[in-house]
Amino acid sequence: MGQGFLQIGLTLCIVIAITPVLGRYMARVFLGEKTLLDLLMNPIERSIYVLVGVRKQNDMTGWQYVRAVIYTNLIMGIFVYLLIYYQRILPWNPNGFGVPKWDVLLHTTVSFLTNTDQQHYAGETTLSYFSQVAALGFLMFTSAATGLAVGIAFIRGLTGRRLGNFYVDLTRAIMRILLPIAIIGAIALLVLGVPQTLNETLVVETLEGATQYIARGPVASFEMIKMLGENGGGFFGVNSAHPFENPNGATNLIETIAMISIPAALIYTYGIFANNIKQAWLLFWMVFVIFVVLVWVTAVGEFQGNPLVNRVALEQPNLEGKEVRFGWAQTALWAVTTTATMCGAVNGMHDSLMPQGIFSTLLNLFLQIIWGGQGTGTAYLFIYLILTVFLTGLMVGRTPEFLGRKIEKREIVLASVVLLVHPIIVLIPSAIALAYPISLSGISNFGYHGISQVVYEYASAAANNGSGLEGLNDNSLWWNLSTLVSLLGGRYIPIIAILLLADGMSRKPTVPETRGTLRTDSLMFTTVTAGVILILGVLTFFPVLALGPIAEGFKLAAGS
Repeated sequence: MGQGFLQIGLTLCIVIAITPVLGRYMARVFLGEKTLLDLLMNPIERSIYVLVGVRKQNDMTGWQYVRAVIYTNLIMGIFVYLLIYYQRILPWNPNGFGVPKWDVLLHTTVSFLTNTDQQHYAGETTLSYFSQVAALGFLMFTSAATGLAVGIAFIRGLTGRRLGNFYVDLTRAIMRILLPIAIIGAIALLVLGVPQTLNETLVVETLEGATQYIARGPVASFEMIKMLGENGGGFFGVNSAHPFENPNGATNLIETIAMISIPAALIYTYGIFANNIKQAWLLFWMVFVIFVVLVWVTAVGEFQGNPLVNRVALEQPNLEGKEVRFGWAQTALWAVTTTATMCGAVNGMHDSLMPQGIFSTLLNLFLQIIWGGQGTGTAYLFIYLILTVFLTGLMVGRTPEFLGRKIEKREIVLASVVLLVHPIIVLIPSAIALAYPISLSGISNFGYHGISQVVYEYASAAANNGSGLEGLNDNSLWWNLSTLVSLLGGRYIPIIAILLLADGMSRKPTVPETRGTLRTDSLMFTTVTAGVILILGVLTFFPVLALGPIAEGFKLAAGS
């Protein structure tokens, strides 16, 4: 037990050490200050701007930024759909894969476009190497960069700056952050045993004389951007539980840190933009404490194991659905991290988690701010901060202010849209699916666990996470089309509201600070914010949690 928690603790210490370094670097990138990569990247970026007709100095309004995001994503989606549709005649298809079913193809394209990467297919038996790299790999960079650009635009607006230019932000996010780190990480994974090849599936004869097919491909490059960009879609069907995606403890450590590094560092980046490092660290520790509690709850549940199994055998941790090279501790940490960061990659089967683990992963998907998605998670965190300012302002009878700007009706309406769209596109489709448990849902585990399976699938889609409680018959027309609503609604409605809110805040005049001004960089205010987050998040989804993992936990404890 001690060794497992020590592994978790050391991983978290590395994350804490990386946060100010990466956060400071990202701030310099998006503030247009000098960085070590200028000599290499400046000429490349200037060529890109000339090619697409963009001027760096042309700032966008909120609606202009929104239109740029939507139009760019629409063009990229059509492009990738066509690439996969014609994969049979395109290169790097040594296994001769044809066209996937139209509903699977549409779901896959939208899923990767929205940085969700929810997979209703097995990559090694469906897509060519060209489709994996040139289509899905392309979207892994651009969708992550889109979220990062939106998060930075939101931070600019909150701190009184113009929103910037989406095309410039997108280019900088890819060229100066995602691509350099992905290249270094991919080389490290390659050295540690992750394959990178264009050769076809390997056919070998086993010792028993049987024939075995070993899928392989350009995995190392795919794997790193999958983790760094909070994408999560696996090259293989079992994702990072596959030994070619995640062969040992060293690769597991690299991939875990890659998942959490950018979302955690973005909070520090905000502190530099706002010239308030104190508030950034307070918010960081608030999120960190909630995260650690959820990791502890999950890890303890996995270490104690299944009481029904332990009654008839020696007491042992819950090792069902886990890779022995990681064990209960690293699987528990990964499960909470991948749902906290909206990455969605898995190194063990979440369907086999104890109820405590399912509770933690679902709560992460419901809250979306621990640590949250690439860029957008940081924006959601400050949405809660704005609501807390509004609520505390009402309590003391003052006009709420944040960073010297008044919070008024428009900001509260847009913040409410961001928070309300999530439960709507999770709970309503879940209710419809649960009304038809066999014909629509394809539930493999009935009762409380079956409820969790269905709700998890929609929560994962709406939160742009992509993981799932596998065992659900999700490769069907119903799931492929119904989750599209959650994928699109969970991605673009909040982005529109976030950008419009930031645009409005950037145009507000600053209000002089007085003795009665509520300071948001205090421990008390941060504690109140944590309370608001938990109350709003937990109360909204409490009936689902009560009917799912909580009820399942009580049932196991009762021995039934």
